[in-house]
Amino acid sequence: MLKVDDLEVGYGGATVLKRIALQVRPGQVVCLMGRNGVGKTTLLKSLMGLLRPSRGAIHFGEQDITRIPTDRRARAGMGYVPQGREIFPDLSVEENLELGLEAARDAKGKKPEKLPEVIWDSFPMLGKMLTRRGGQLSGGQQQQLAIGRALATDPKILLLDEPMEGIQPSVVQEIEHAIETIKKKREIAVLLVEQSLDFATKIADYSYIMDKGIIVAQGGPDELTDELVRGHLTV
Repeated sequence: MLKVDDLEVGYGGATVLKRIALQVRPGQVVCLMGRNGVGKTTLLKSLMGLLRPSRGAIHFGEQDITRIPTDRRARAGMGYVPQGREIFPDLSVEENLELGLEAARDAKGKKPEKLPEVIWDSFPMLGKMLTRRGGQLSGGQQQQLAIGRALATDPKILLLDEPMEGIQPSVVQEIEHAIETIKKKREIAVLLVEQSLDFATKIADYSYIMDKGIIVAQGGPDELTDELVRGHLTV
């Protein structure tokens, strides 16, 4: 589904990502791990077209998307939840979710008439807060709203940048459950940036570990030892 080959990306002449190669298969949950500042967020931004690579290629399905703009990637089926969530605080929960429908328009430009059920299956809380403004939600609720909005785009893949960061434990469990629900259905692939080794090893079908802008290890749950992973996560 998503395949990255020989990708290099930089800022101001400095190379941040170096010869990155990874793939996410349909319905698969893939975890991207590594210390802060090693290039994980840069990689997700590059996949969404927010940063331009200096080398390499990104394929989504049968399409080479390396040079196409972000809005076309979203319409092709890529949903993205960045760090910081970036919901619209002055819009209601329902209005925030409906913005996601803009990227779910069909080939004739017609958007769906209602929000998909996967949102309510994943986050029942959102259905009880439709009229509340986004800015009135807690940080954890805003994260659920951000993921819900991405689900409203009818994505084939979700890119989630540290969705558990800075969230109270009770909501972390709800988000973990939502990702597990998505995984069980095997209808949406997930590329997840996550620092929690326990959760990553529990949920991921395959993991990549980054250090200093390169992939230093990869494998399934039975291939990556705790010692190896922790060695690349601890400071």
